[in-house]
Amino acid sequence: MADTSWTIPVGEETTTAVFRPGGADDGVVFVCAHGAGGRLNDKGMLALAKELESRKLDVVRFNFLYREKGSGRPDPMPRLEKCFDAVVARVREELKPRVLIIGGRSMGGRAASMMAAKDFDCDGLLLFAYPLHPPGQLDKLRDAHLPSIKVPVLCFNGTRDTFCTPELMTNALEPVKTKWEMHWLEGADHSFHVLKSSGRNDSQVLEEVGSATELWLRQNWGA
Repeated sequence: MADTSWTIPVGEETTTAVFRPGGADDGVVFVCAHGAGGRLNDKGMLALAKELESRKLDVVRFNFLYREKGSGRPDPMPRLEKCFDAVVARVREELKPRVLIIGGRSMGGRAASMMAAKDFDCDGLLLFAYPLHPPGQLDKLRDAHLPSIKVPVLCFNGTRDTFCTPELMTNALEPVKTKWEMHWLEGADHSFHVLKSSGRNDSQVLEEVGSATELWLRQNWGA
């Protein structure tokens, strides 16, 4: 199916969002944000979106404002959230989703989680490579807001992800009361890349992501 592109006002600026229907026509829409070094059409985002769309999930991708301007320096979190909010408002206006899921890769997923922790109006969180801490800085955890999240969460991280040590993530989730499903991708790094020695390839990792997402959507919303 063809992409639909939107130019979305964010204050006095604009950004670009792209919608591609998954084909299920069940009103479930996922607004997916890119990571700090990414953009709406980077290789990882396109591959992830293609996998989710093959599972009949409608996906909206967008650029944060700094990426729209061609900058590589991420905006402060409030500015990221403002952009995310504007995109979701357009999605509600255009698509009128029955179920709205927000999330994304790394920094984009973190922004979505912080919005959800402040009771942003969404039905669930879908997080890919959540950046629990900077690489090698295990004392700088980005977990203080997690217990405030009230919507169901599906979070994927690789067991080789230098941004998310499994033991620390397990500890961080102990005070979380919402229905948080942690899905560990064996042998995958922050980009969901696996080594040849693992016995599988990156496409198979994405298939695992897609299958688990499909099951999660069905269990929570009958999608």
